[in-house]
Amino acid sequence: MPLDQYDDDHLTAAEDAYLGSLTAAEAEGDERVVEAALRPRTLDEVVGQTRVREQLGLVLEAARQRGRTADHVLLSGPPGLGKTTLAMIIASEMSAPLRLTSGPAITHAGDLAAILSGMNEGDVLFVDEIHRMSRPAEEMLYMAMEDFRVDVVIGKGPGATAIPLEIPPFTLVGATTRAGLLPGPLRDRFGFTGHLEFYEPHELDRIVHRSAGLLGVELTGDGAAEIASRSRGTPRIANRLLRRVRDFAQVRADGVVTLVVSQDALELYEVDELGLDRLDRAVLDALCRRFDGGPVGISTLAVAVGEERETVEEVAEPFLVRNGFLARTPRGRVATPAAWRHLGLTPPPQAPQNGGDAPLFER
Repeated sequence: MPLDQYDDDHLTAAEDAYLGSLTAAEAEGDERVVEAALRPRTLDEVVGQTRVREQLGLVLEAARQRGRTADHVLLSGPPGLGKTTLAMIIASEMSAPLRLTSGPAITHAGDLAAILSGMNEGDVLFVDEIHRMSRPAEEMLYMAMEDFRVDVVIGKGPGATAIPLEIPPFTLVGATTRAGLLPGPLRDRFGFTGHLEFYEPHELDRIVHRSAGLLGVELTGDGAAEIASRSRGTPRIANRLLRRVRDFAQVRADGVVTLVVSQDALELYEVDELGLDRLDRAVLDALCRRFDGGPVGISTLAVAVGEERETVEEVAEPFLVRNGFLARTPRGRVATPAAWRHLGLTPPPQAPQNGGDAPLFER
């Protein structure tokens, strides 16, 4: 069946069950609820990440056959690639409840002890941004992961008493966008580590068609391909762009997402043919026009575009570096010839030929 003929008659049973929740979510106008409803619910429904999916499936199946909880799982990779989705799938595949928290929310060891004390046998605990946990909580987590036990300290000073608290066997799923910040002892306690890669255009094309079917959006093959090509290799962005193009098609066209409709809608939302958005182009424009291509410090660059340093460094910069528009050097950020050409400018003779020629500047 051609992908552009994808319609409700070809949805899987699981996907068909989502339509009710999608309708309610659309009525509420809650983008987060819509995004959650578009998530795959089983490993078989996941598009892409073939190696991680196969390895994880083996880990879960082995645990089911032994009748035991699965090993602890660490998922790393850039935002929007499906770490939270995989955590939900792990809980679903193991027929276990999922408890969600995040590293920044666990500021004290007592916070973690309170969470762990409420766990039941076989539960899956998902900790997003696990690298941002406090150090005392990390040290408590070591014992919990390995021995399923924590020591709760009562009192202070010489009279303090440590009370051992047994925890039922559970599965910890940690997600991080910066695996290098995880302490070695914590990283080594995970039985399986999976790194999620950016998606290929043909994989995003399949995701766009699947989401369109769930949302009831009529689209052509070239319209879906256009959205996929501008999604920066990220399913979350692909789904968001699809919803915005759907809105454009509904209000300013006949409701069908074609190539022309996709192009006009994405131009309106300032997403160019390479996937660069307003912030990306603002960074390149400031770097090339105001600072003659650099080098310039990240803090100065952030001030020039009116954004926080963390926003430029964590949102715009990874995509620009990965696509060869920006180089990170010991003296600061430098625009490559590709950046100059993308802005319609002539690169200076001293511009670096690609981001890989310059040593990395981390902080």
